[in-house]
Amino acid sequence: MIKVLFICLGNICRSPMAEAIFRDLVEKDKLSDKLMVDSAGIGHWHSGEPPHAGTRTMLDKLDISYKDMKARQVHTNDWQDFDYIIAMDDQNISDLREINDGTSGVKIAKLMDFVEDPDDVNVPDPYFTGNFDYTYELVSKGCKELLAYIKKVENI
Repeated sequence: MIKVLFICLGNICRSPMAEAIFRDLVEKDKLSDKLMVDSAGIGHWHSGEPPHAGTRTMLDKLDISYKDMKARQVHTNDWQDFDYIIAMDDQNISDLREINDGTSGVKIAKLMDFVEDPDDVNVPDPYFTGNFDYTYELVSKGCKELLAYIKKVENI
């Protein structure tokens, strides 16, 4: 089982959106028995909360489930439990490297690293920008490319 963890600042906007979209893509591709997905935040502020209303509205509009998703903070065990830790921006990458020095075999990357010539190299946080449509556009594109990458390198 290949395990993917999406990371953002508080785990209520971008990373749960990515988790839901990626899970939807995995289910549609009939790969649920090969890929597991989760999300977490750098901070603990929203632990236990559902995704932000803006994220829920966007996912509802597209009929993408976020059932039972609750925010949690990233923890050091995640470096052993996951194969891919995918962050939304440069600051998340920096914060992840402060939490763990990277000595485990987990692949850490930004979501937009998987998109050729992306419109933005970081996924802007709609908690601050209010632009959930643009966030969805980037996250959706990134998730599709990430899934294609994983299928190729993991031979699934």
